[in-house]
Amino acid sequence: MLGRALIDGDWVEGTILPGFTDSHVHLGLVDATLLRANGIARVLDLGWDPAIARSWHESPDAHSPVTDIAGPILTAPHGYPATSAWAPAAASRAVGSVDDVDAATAEVLAAGARVVKLAMNSDAGPTLGDDVLAAIVAAAHDSSLPVVAHTEGAGQAARAFERGVDVLAHTPWTETLDDALLQNMAGQMSWISTLDIHGWGAPNADFDRAFGNLERFAAFGGRVHYGTDLGNGDLPVGLNRRELAALAAALPNVVDSLTGLLPERHMPLKTFIPGEGNTNDVDWLCTAVVIPTNEIQEHRA
Repeated sequence: MLGRALIDGDWVEGTILPGFTDSHVHLGLVDATLLRANGIARVLDLGWDPAIARSWHESPDAHSPVTDIAGPILTAPHGYPATSAWAPAAASRAVGSVDDVDAATAEVLAAGARVVKLAMNSDAGPTLGDDVLAAIVAAAHDSSLPVVAHTEGAGQAARAFERGVDVLAHTPWTETLDDALLQNMAGQMSWISTLDIHGWGAPNADFDRAFGNLERFAAFGGRVHYGTDLGNGDLPVGLNRRELAALAAALPNVVDSLTGLLPERHMPLKTFIPGEGNTNDVDWLCTAVVIPTNEIQEHRA
């Protein structure tokens, strides 16, 4: 949509888009006010202490992006990320049996979460059993919440797909997935990209595996959401040019990936890009600014 925005007291002609969204961040590890200042209007926090995360969701700072949350990450007892240095203890919630699923899901809902986040990292410890995994997915869906899974280790992405997980929190990178699995996944789930965590600008073997999986998943029609895993290593706080460039090489329309995996709730912010440009032009996309909706005027045909 073409229109104009009020920038530094002047009306500037350009392109109005939905608020660009980073669908995988950990706000507790960064300065959230830098996100909005650097082109991100909306974020999905995928795991933190729910007492803190709830405040981001319900009482956002005036300079921060609109924030949706997952609350605590559901995991197996002694499973990832409970043993990881980056995560406070309350950022994960162990689920030991099917009998514990309803209570765990209720805690996620009480935190104000809009998704349920699972950890399935067999490289870092025990993972949820198949029966517990299936029960969590069913309980989340009964509450109309999509399920996002961190999958890491051989076979974990396939397990998530087979048990009805809706979204992978990362493009799979620990193994190359076969075409048949990717084609089936493309019809039933979406992925969050997070390609740039593999090398932070110096692509490595994990990046190559992830990019190859994502490129084929997208070719089969799979939906990909822009997400950076912000807080994980040397990532820019705001639009990540490297992540965008990788997506532009794999997707027909990068802008589609920037609209987020969740439907918009109250959204007082839009993305505005001066002038007109190609939706896969990374240089143009990186000139995006976040503008309050009351400072934007659309040109009606």
